[in-house]
Amino acid sequence: MNHIIKIKPLSVNEAFRGRKIRTVKYDVFIRNCLFLLPLNLDIPNKENIKLAIEFGFSSKASDIDNCCKSFIDCLVKKYGVDDRFIYEMHVFKAIVKKGEEYIKFKVY
Repeated sequence: MNHIIKIKPLSVNEAFRGRKIRTVKYDVFIRNCLFLLPLNLDIPNKENIKLAIEFGFSSKASDIDNCCKSFIDCLVKKYGVDDRFIYEMHVFKAIVKKGEEYIKFKVY
């Protein structure tokens, strides 16, 4: 089952100041993303996770990989998975109108 959450993806550049200090923007993203994620998620094997993510960006200049870390952090917090068990990832980029950004994902 694909899940779509209507939130603008947050890049790693926007998430941290310097090396280890989170930005307010990152904290807001995490809080909003945790609220928008489904309450329950079927994860067939928590020790061999495959993940497909599509980021709907409103800018063609957005890097496809910059938002992976912040979104995976949300999955870890919400579902208690350990991201070291993600063995496969498929990441896609779509261009959408400003205000229609999203993250679509599937865990299998």
